[in-house]
Amino acid sequence: MDLIEEVQKEALKQEVPEFRVGDTVDVHLKLIEGDRERVQLFRGTVIARRGKGSRATFTVRRIVQGEGVERIFPLHSPSILKIEVSRPGKVRRAKLYYLRGRVGKATRIKERRSSR
Repeated sequence: MDLIEEVQKEALKQEVPEFRVGDTVDVHLKLIEGDRERVQLFRGTVIARRGKGSRATFTVRRIVQGEGVERIFPLHSPSILKIEVSRPGKVRRAKLYYLRGRVGKATRIKERRSSR
């Protein structure tokens, strides 16, 4: 088991930001289209986190033209350039799958205030 853990440690990113379920995040993705390379922004609410180590993933949900779009990102993927928390959310659940059945203002999440 130690050999597997050593191989997985090499794949881990060093600068993973601290974010939780309920936070609104901006995920900067590196896309390769033919011979061109560009950065695409995916902004949405984190509805789930799972796994640990190199297999950790998080699910981000957003609304595009009235339709809900979810995307699962590997946390330590080399195609993810940056993850920025734009708005910390205050929730009391580990998974926010109930947002799938809601539309409009019903999907709002209270903002978590930082205690200084």
